[in-house]
Amino acid sequence: MKANCWQGKRKMSVETVPDPKILNSQDAIVKITSSAICGSDLHLYNGFVPTMQEGDIVGHEFMGEVVETGKAVQKLKVGDRVVVPFPISCGRCFFCQQGLTSVCENSNPNAFLAEKMWGHSPAGIFGYSHLLGGFAGGQAEYARVPFADVGPLKIENGFTDDQVLFLSDIFPTGYMAAEQCDITPGDTIAVWGCGPVGLFAIKSAFLLGAERVIGIDRLPERLRKAREDCGATTINYEEEDVLDALNEMTGGRGPDHCIDAVGIEAHSPGVQYAYDRAKQALTMESDRPIALRDAIMACRNGGTVSIPGVYGGFVDKVPFGSLMNRSLRIRTGQTHVHKYLGPLLERVQKGEIDPSFVVSHHMALDDAPEGYKIFNNKEDECIKIVLKPGEKRENLQQHVTH
Repeated sequence: MKANCWQGKRKMSVETVPDPKILNSQDAIVKITSSAICGSDLHLYNGFVPTMQEGDIVGHEFMGEVVETGKAVQKLKVGDRVVVPFPISCGRCFFCQQGLTSVCENSNPNAFLAEKMWGHSPAGIFGYSHLLGGFAGGQAEYARVPFADVGPLKIENGFTDDQVLFLSDIFPTGYMAAEQCDITPGDTIAVWGCGPVGLFAIKSAFLLGAERVIGIDRLPERLRKAREDCGATTINYEEEDVLDALNEMTGGRGPDHCIDAVGIEAHSPGVQYAYDRAKQALTMESDRPIALRDAIMACRNGGTVSIPGVYGGFVDKVPFGSLMNRSLRIRTGQTHVHKYLGPLLERVQKGEIDPSFVVSHHMALDDAPEGYKIFNNKEDECIKIVLKPGEKRENLQQHVTH
């Protein structure tokens, strides 16, 4: 089969690799019909995630058709159309039983590596380094799905792939970020980052009852989508001071809750960005927590800072004194996708949200390396790229307009 493989920092290539096989009686093989490039994949692309190996198949947002099942699989059959959650959950361990599926105790075979870095290991994740299990990802024609009776969500209606694909990751991620804020009617929410996760966080905040949501970014196409498709008020952080603007918008109190949907590779004008880049270059800091610092400083007393943005290691100059002295809450975590699959599919079915609004590009699998360049360099008004394994580029409308 063909698969998009990591070959080193900012090097991707589509290679012919062996087809996946059933390795465990609980496995299924899925023929992939759609697979997205996630902002988190750019952290792999830019070399910020350790333990990647040359030839690793990437991608953790995918869906398709079941073509083979292991002997123990009971809930899926050949021909089922499924969305696959990005964290791999056994469904039986202490944490899975509590709905905390992204910290499953049984799905990361390389837990010892994660324990050295983080103290304890989270779940295994498709296509996201050997630190998180070394599982082959979904930017490919086929994928092996462990614990197939636990993870995949059957799609038994006429929805397009674009309408349900993002249940695999970014829709639940944005929703969980908003849900962690415990939003009450009348709340104002500030969201740093108007990429796909930030856009879903904005939409979700409104679904959960927020009165006003403020989106913060620098890219005109993202800010426009936040306003026009999500109903947000926006701030361009390259044109005005974010903290001053938020204070003015909230009468000096600050947003009730703040969401950092940026994470490890934040940008900003001025000294903060230069400081963090220099420390990264010297391997004295692994992540750039610029958005996190702003979110903490901006949030009103007693509010919540929710963090769906990915952080991998160590950060510097985080204003912990502000966090402690002003009674702020930090809520974060890799998304417990399994918990949200059914409820969010129901919202799609009811017409409360159409997740396809984030799609800006459809591309053939062969064009995945070019897709990474476009997404990473913020070219062609790129918001979200969906790869279509098995389809030819001439049959795809590469730049999607809504």
